[in-house]
Parts: sequence; C-alpha cells; structure tokens
Amino acid sequence: MRQTLFVIPFEIGGIRLFGAGVLLFAWCLVAAIMLLRQYRTHGWTSETWGTLMPLVMIAAAILLLPRMFPGGLPVRGYGVMVLAGCCAGIGLALRRAAQVGLPQETIWSLAFWLLIPGIVGARLFHVIEYWGAGYYSPSWQETLLKVINIPEGGLVVYGALIGALSGMAFFVRRFDLPGLAMADIVAPSLAVGLAFGRVGCLLNGCCFGGVCDLPWSVSFPAHVAGSSSQETPPFRHQHETGRFLGLALTRARSGAPVVRQVDPDGPAADQGLQPGDGIVAINGKRVDTFEAAKLELWRSGRHVQVDTADGRHLQWVAAPLPQRSLPVHPTQIYSAITALLLAFFLWSYYPLRRRDGEVIALLMTIYPIVRFLLEMIRVDEAPIFSTGLSISQNISLVSGVAAAALWIAVLRQPRGTAFAAQPLRPQGLVE
Repeated sequence: MRQTLFVIPFEIGGIRLFGAGVLLFAWCLVAAIMLLRQYRTHGWTSETWGTLMPLVMIAAAILLLPRMFPGGLPVRGYGVMVLAGCCAGIGLALRRAAQVGLPQETIWSLAFWLLIPGIVGARLFHVIEYWGAGYYSPSWQETLLKVINIPEGGLVVYGALIGALSGMAFFVRRFDLPGLAMADIVAPSLAVGLAFGRVGCLLNGCCFGGVCDLPWSVSFPAHVAGSSSQETPPFRHQHETGRFLGLALTRARSGAPVVRQVDPDGPAADQGLQPGDGIVAINGKRVDTFEAAKLELWRSGRHVQVDTADGRHLQWVAAPLPQRSLPVHPTQIYSAITALLLAFFLWSYYPLRRRDGEVIALLMTIYPIVRFLLEMIRVDEAPIFSTGLSISQNISLVSGVAAAALWIAVLRQPRGTAFAAQPLRPQGLVE
C-alpha cells in the first residue's frame, strides 16, 4: 500500500510551476500547436472542438491545482494507475482502429467522451453511496472540495462503465457512427482500464477483502504513511467492527448490530459472547444501528462493555491495537487478474465476431458475473435495501438483465460488421 508516491512542489528555485506559471505557458503552447495541426488537416470541424475541450480542461486543472493542494501536488498511486489505465486503453483502441481503417482522430475524440463522463459517473456513484459517511459537511465549500478531490480515491467501477457508455452513446449519435461497432472496439480498453484501476485500489488500500489465512493474503499498515491518526481502510474496518476486541459485528436485516463471529480464544468468548447475539449498548451508549455500533467500537479503548439484547452485561479488557491489519483477501489483485484475462479474451474474440455488438455484450455478460462473485469475499461494501447484497451485487443483477436484452438485439441483426479487422502490415514494404 502506497497512497502517495511523491509530492511535486508548486515552485522550484523561485520559479512557479503550477497555477499561472511555467507549466501553464508550456501547455498553452502545446495546445496551440495541436489545434493548428488539426485545423490544417481537417479544418474547424466538430472533431476540432472535441480536441479543444480536453485541452482547456487540462489548462484549467493546472491553473487551479495550487488552490486545491496548498502544500504541493501529491501524486497518488491510485491516480497514477487510473491514468496508466486510460493510456493503455486508448493505445489498444488506436491499434484496433488502425486495423479496421478508422481514423485515429475519431478515437482521440471518443476518448474524451469516454474519459470525462466515466470519471464523473464513477465519482457520482461513490459520492451517493458514501454521502453521509464521507462527503457531507455543513460547509458547502468543504463538501465541494471533498467531492472533486478525486486524486484521494473514491471511484466506483459500475459508475465509470455507465458514464463511459453514456458518453459514447452521445458521441456516436452526434457524429453518426455505428454505435455497436464502436462499442466493440472500446470494450477491451474498458477491461484494461479496470485492471490498472484495481492495482490503484491496492495502492490506495480500498476495495479490500475479508480476513483469511491463505498464503497469498495481504496485510495493511495501521496508519496511512505520514499520518499518526488516519487509519488505513482495512485496518479501520477491522477496528470498528471489533476484530481487535475479539469479535466481529455485522448488520442484521433490520439494520441492528449483531455478532457474526467471536474469537474462540479471545476475552469476548471468555465472557460468554456468542455469534448471533444482538447488541443494544456499547460502553454504556445505546446503539440501535450497525453504523452507531461501529463508531462506538472504534472509539472504545481496551476496556469494552457490551449489553446484549437478551439482557446480559459483558465486559473485558482487550489486547493493545496491532501495528498492522489482520491478513485479508487481496481482492484488488483478483480483480486486476480477471480484468486482464477478460481484456485478452475480448481482444482475441473481436476478429471472430459475426455481428456488431457481440464484444460489448460479452463484456456486459462476463463482468457482472465475476463482480458478483468477488463481492462475496469483499467486506468494504455493506448490504443495501434489505437484500443482503451489496450495491455492486444489485447492479450486477441489473446489468445481467441489460446484457440479456442486448444479446437479443444483437442476435436479431443480420450477420455482418461495419468494420472488418485486418492484420497490420509493416510499413514501407512493397505489396
């Protein structure tokens, strides 16, 4: 785990880099050259506008970064991997475009309509899911800063897929392109981007699995590097669910806290606490919800007092907090490996497709199944809507229905594709 790789200062030797500084001037120069080349080649067309928009957004980011990060620009491992995934995905799409004779400018313009709506969708899903726990603040300025602080992490894959596909739908309709054929081209890119993003999750410490004793399990430090108070996500989860106190709480369907597990050799078991016991108070404070119980356990020191639903009053002294979390499933690595395998399969299947839409339909079929199964060993998302399933599992079920509808639409089409993939020939050879 390494959330921050390094910090870039905004000034070096008295020379201002970010804000109204050297980097902004250099970027404006590069952007002007790119726009001039685009204009000379194609004129001032809609594709030129598509190139202008991301250039302006990057310039705005360079200008505003000093206000968002007064102490310097922290380069986050999560953000670097997301950027690497975007570059790898664009590279794959460009190669496929060259194979089918599609102009590369189309892919570059499409990349903007995939990237920006994808990030917005991913962030929007995360903000909605964790609004009360991580984003709401009485000050709207503070809330806004939390919402737009994407480098700190907090993106939901399903939100990214929905946002990216929505952006692509707008793009292909605006420029009258074959939608399913374009979706087939970018499908492997989406899977590759997911693989890189999951490595970023490992560096960030999010999207973690449950406790296990497998040889390949991973353990996370107690605190984020450079902070003595901010606990890492896996450690915080284990701390607030009672794992370091000899038990493990979970949420009943009613939302109340209930004991899921008791360490057989721990002090809680010695006091008679058993799996299935309902908890009504912790350290003298009534807890009617699972969230309230987690907060009280996290605040609790080594001395713990628990009142059960059947009227028992138990208390014990736990061991000091460890320096690292208990070993957990490296679900981030599981996800990255499965995403890479999925990308390879989709890339290899593309020349074999008989109808446009088969590749994107395969992505929408396979990924929800894999995600649903992986969610069974992840513990960072709580069940919602009294279904016993996480939000991602619920979306996986909906995505499965959407994939079935897409397959019906695809298979009703006559055989044939808008683009025919051909092997790339080495340039400079005489045919």
